[in-house]
Amino acid sequence: MQEPTPCCAIVLAIMVVAFALDVAVGDPPSRLHPVVWMGRVIGLLKKLNRGPLRHRRLLGALAALIAIAVFSLPVFLALKLLRDSSLLAYTILGGVALKFTFAFRSLSDYTKPIAEALKRGDLETAKKYLPFIVRRDPSKLDEELVASAAVESIAESTVDGVTSPLFYYALFGIPGAYAFRVVNTLDSMIGYKTEELKDFGWSSARLDTLLNFLTSRLTALLIALAAWILGMNARRGLEIALRDHSKTESLNAGWPMSAMAGVLGVRLVKLGHYELGDPISELEPAHILQAIKVMRVTVLLFAIIICLPLIALRCALLSAWVV
Repeated sequence: MQEPTPCCAIVLAIMVVAFALDVAVGDPPSRLHPVVWMGRVIGLLKKLNRGPLRHRRLLGALAALIAIAVFSLPVFLALKLLRDSSLLAYTILGGVALKFTFAFRSLSDYTKPIAEALKRGDLETAKKYLPFIVRRDPSKLDEELVASAAVESIAESTVDGVTSPLFYYALFGIPGAYAFRVVNTLDSMIGYKTEELKDFGWSSARLDTLLNFLTSRLTALLIALAAWILGMNARRGLEIALRDHSKTESLNAGWPMSAMAGVLGVRLVKLGHYELGDPISELEPAHILQAIKVMRVTVLLFAIIICLPLIALRCALLSAWVV
């Protein structure tokens, strides 16, 4: 009897398929993207945000659990059925499913046009791309602040857009990556400190912070290592990350953004909120392209140094197929 393909080979093949699809195709139309569906489900669950304030944290936690279950459980069951019927279908469709949990190519797709517009001196066109990557009002931003927003987005989104979902895939398989993506979407939709949502979104915001806690710090470290590989100043990246990470309101976002500011030798500014890094160089469109290069190498390093050992450990512990 032929022995089944080792677990690690399958898990790695799924990750390779997912990356190949992302690089080749990018994101699908919004109507087909599971993250958009997550947003719609969360929008319906927001109706639970009613009643006495003392109950809203409990209802918010319930909404988060429902959203996680609605997406992770069907993914688990569908992949289990595929795994038991067809190895090829399981690998290919597993890769498709995993691809929807991260956004590697889009980090450059949405920021390169900003760099190109700024190079042409077309500030207004550059501003039109900002709503795709940040929430801040672009109307009052000059060229340097627009470039700063793009670099910040690349650095921060490297974590919640790529390395965190890969981390939870390595630990818990595709359902784990979907659970993380649901939590991240919950945080982006209801994790605000507004009067309306501060209690209802409390659980989602805290859970997102917890899930990104380790990956944000590992990613900052690997940004510095990527910079060293690219011939940039890795030591300065580490120094600025240690010095400036606490300047952001988020416990996690300051780590990758400060590290990126350090390796690029620029100051990243969000007016009225923070200033990260030292202005060794004036922030220019070229720094956006450099940030993209650093991001790409960082993701590769994360996959090799962090994900591969975790996958090997998980497969060794389970000694069986995993989704």
